[in-house]
Amino acid sequence: MIKRNIWIRVIKDFYEFKLPEMVERDIQISELPIKRAITIIGPRRAGKTYLMFQVMKSLLDKNIERKRILYINIESDLLIGCEISDLRHMLELYYEIYPENKNEKVYLFLDEIQVVSGWEKFVRAVIDSENIQVYVSGSSSKLLSKEIATGLRGRTITYYVYPFSFREFLRAKGFKMERYLSSSQKALLLNFLDKFLKGSYPEAVFFEEEKEKILREIIDVTIYRDVVERFKVKNIKVLKLLLKNLIASTYFSVHGFYNYLKSLGIKVGKTTLYSYIDNFSDAMVLFTLRRYSESYKKKEQTIPKPYFVDNGLLVINGIESKGRLMENAVFLELVRRGFTTENDLFYFDSQKEVDFVLKDGGKITRLIQVCYDIDDFNTKERELSALVRAGEELKCSDMVVITYDYEDVEEYKGWEIKFVPLWKWLIG
Repeated sequence: MIKRNIWIRVIKDFYEFKLPEMVERDIQISELPIKRAITIIGPRRAGKTYLMFQVMKSLLDKNIERKRILYINIESDLLIGCEISDLRHMLELYYEIYPENKNEKVYLFLDEIQVVSGWEKFVRAVIDSENIQVYVSGSSSKLLSKEIATGLRGRTITYYVYPFSFREFLRAKGFKMERYLSSSQKALLLNFLDKFLKGSYPEAVFFEEEKEKILREIIDVTIYRDVVERFKVKNIKVLKLLLKNLIASTYFSVHGFYNYLKSLGIKVGKTTLYSYIDNFSDAMVLFTLRRYSESYKKKEQTIPKPYFVDNGLLVINGIESKGRLMENAVFLELVRRGFTTENDLFYFDSQKEVDFVLKDGGKITRLIQVCYDIDDFNTKERELSALVRAGEELKCSDMVVITYDYEDVEEYKGWEIKFVPLWKWLIG
């Protein structure tokens, strides 16, 4: 049980805390006119807390009194072992300290809520019985999704936070995007693009000289806190080997990795390997993309392509290929735009691969290739022929090639294909 004096300290300390300067995120969270919680989900260190601070600042700008806003970081060392009863006690103490707020609307921010078992029951009770707008954040996609589906069904709106988009990256660097760019502006923009392609975790963007150290720490915290501790993983050696191989792979076969471990004399079941992959997905560092198929069974049986939540995780593990980094960046931007690997985002392979297939309302709406070296004739021929083959098979005429810095519209075998520079596509 969290002691009374600890809760008082946590509550009072927040009102002495000065909200930091922050880069405005493109995620706009508005106050709800109805009684629903607002859930913010994202991987560790992607900026969930700062997004909460951004919301608090917008409330203060509307002349909401600071004492009607309360922020609690559940992962504070002062709150170790926090339970649902402690949250109830916290709220009682808050009203004891500020009784005048019983008649006012209060804004309650609960950071890293997944730590508290049964948290959704507390949140549901609060939004039902109190005049409180609740904001919760967490870095566990599966845990939060399950609890939202069961305890908060129809009672929440969810927002996802990832490392900086290119627009946010440019904002953080103080680069003002204009419609027309001079030669020096364009050179600077491409320089920033190269840096963005090496990772965009907010901390790593602001502290470039410490970037590698920060990224390694993020990996360590993700492995040990979000996977090993949460899921009680015992075979840490296999977990690390798995992550290393996922990062190194364009496609990832559990069967192939199982045989590789067997050749090393390491015994582990395939079911365990699948669960470890699920654990990385739950911690929101890994996404697996399936091949498009009308058959759900065939889709699930395909070998998935692994993508990661930030290019920095690839770079510090030795991935330097511009093509691979561009493809991962495009995938993440599609995820930011709301596409999901369950419903409307796939790859396609019919002898020749198309990187991304976008689906909307049961119909294929766009095919995307990502290509760094479009000047090479053989490369260009391979990419375009794959697009056209997929276009014919999937009955889709909207074809785009995302390049490093080439822009045009070309006709290929009777099909119109758009070439768009990565920087322009990322800015949208």
